[in-house]
This record gives sequence, C-alpha cells and structure tokens, in this order.
Amino acid sequence: MNTMLKMYGIPNCDTVKKARTWLQTQGVAFEFHDFKKQGITPELLASWLQHPQPPGWETMLNRRGTTWRGLPPDLQASVVDAATAIDVMQAHPSVIKRPVMVWPHAVTVGFNPDEWAAHLARSLP
Repeated sequence: MNTMLKMYGIPNCDTVKKARTWLQTQGVAFEFHDFKKQGITPELLASWLQHPQPPGWETMLNRRGTTWRGLPPDLQASVVDAATAIDVMQAHPSVIKRPVMVWPHAVTVGFNPDEWAAHLARSLP
C-alpha cells in the first residue's frame, strides 16, 4: 500500500484496542495518533466533519461517554453546530468518537470489522 493509514484515538479505549489489533492481524501498517497526548487541530477536526460516514459533527461527538457526561450542562447545551462541536472536541478530545480512521479515500468513525475490510480492500493497489 502506497499510503500509510492513520488512526486517531486514545490508546486505552477498548474500541481503539480492538481496531488496532484487527489491523495488526490483517498485517496492515498504520500510524497511531493519540489525540489526548498529541492534541488535535480545529482544521483537522473540520476536515473530518466533511468525510465521516454518515457525515456531520453529530457522528464525531460521543455523547455517551463519561467525558461528555462530566461536562457542565451549559457547555453540553452550547454544542449546536459544527463550530461549537469543534471547540468542545478540541478542548476535550475524549469526547471524539473513536477511533477515527483516515483511509486514502475516506474518513471513518468507530470500528466495524466488515466495513473496515471493505475500506482496506479499496485501499490496496
């Protein structure tokens, strides 16, 4: 594969662990970006919002996690569009649904082995 795949997430997240293990068992080289330690730019977040399946900030924002539930209610209520979601995701990267996978042709959020197999097949030369 000519293009290195890149995964964004948090290493101790169970879903990220499953996704990393799956890629390794497939023999796929990838780069891992810990957005909690390495940060995330608003520009990158904005670019992702153009691609996840289905598209939109609602897909990227994990409202089920403990980080989201720990945010003040007024901050939660302030997230009403892509701009406000980006602000909260940058300030609190743990509210980003994980993993974010950057394929040569797409950006996906979350882990589904069947979908990833299709993306992987499409990414091979």
